Amino acid sequence: MQTPSSSQTRQAVVLLSGGLDSMVSAGLARESGFAINALTIDYNQRHRCEIEAAGRIARHLNAQRHVVLPLDLRQFGGSALTDDIAVPKEGVGPEIPVTYVPARNLVFLSLTLAWAEAIGASDIFIGVNALDYSGYPDCRPEFISAFENIAELATKAGAEGQQLKIHAPLQYLGKADIAREAHRLGLDAGMSWSCYDPQPGGRACGLCDSCRLRKAGFAEAGLTDPTPYAA
Repeated sequence: MQTPSSSQTRQAVVLLSGGLDSMVSAGLARESGFAINALTIDYNQRHRCEIEAAGRIARHLNAQRHVVLPLDLRQFGGSALTDDIAVPKEGVGPEIPVTYVPARNLVFLSLTLAWAEAIGASDIFIGVNALDYSGYPDCRPEFISAFENIAELATKAGAEGQQLKIHAPLQYLGKADIAREAHRLGLDAGMSWSCYDPQPGGRACGLCDSCRLRKAGFAEAGLTDPTPYAA
C-alpha cells in the first residue's frame, strides 16, 4: 500500500492493539487520507502476541511511526488479562466479564491524546464497537463522546480552539461487518490477533469471548478466518 507524503496528508494517531478491530480502524484512517502514527500499549497483557501483530499491521499500512509504549498494568491486576485469573471460556454472557481491564480505554485514549497533541494532530482513531463485543463500558458511544469533550477541556490545543476529533469508525458495526471491511480494504486478517488466551504452538484458544466473536463474525460474513484455533 502506498504511503501519501506526510506533507500532503493530515496526521492521525491510531490506537493499534493488533486486534482485528484496531487493524480495520487503522485501514480506514489510511483510506481517509491520514498519515498514520500508530500507538500500541504494552501493558504486560496475557496475550502479548497482539503486540507483534500490531507491528505487522503498522508495517503493512506504512505507518509514519509506530510507538510501543510500556505500561505494566499487572502492577494493578484486577483482570484476567493482567492477573492470575482464568480467562472464561463459557461464551459471551450479559455481564461484564473478568477480561475487562479497569479503565483501559480511558487510560489508553489519554496517552493517545497526549501524543496527538505533541505532534499537532487533531485526529485520533480507536477501533471500539458497541454491537459484537463483550460489554465493556469503555467501548460505548457515550464514553467516546464524553472523552472527546474532555480532550478539548484538558489540552492546550483545545484551549486554543483546536478541534480534537475521536474517530470510532466501527462503533455501530457488527463483527461480520468488520470482517467484510477488512476484506474490502485488502487487509490480511491473519496479520491480526484476537485471542485472550494464546495456546502452545501459536494457536488461538477458540473459546474465549474474543475468539468466539471473531469466529462468528467471519462465518456470518462468509469469509475465511485465517486464525489457527486450538478449539
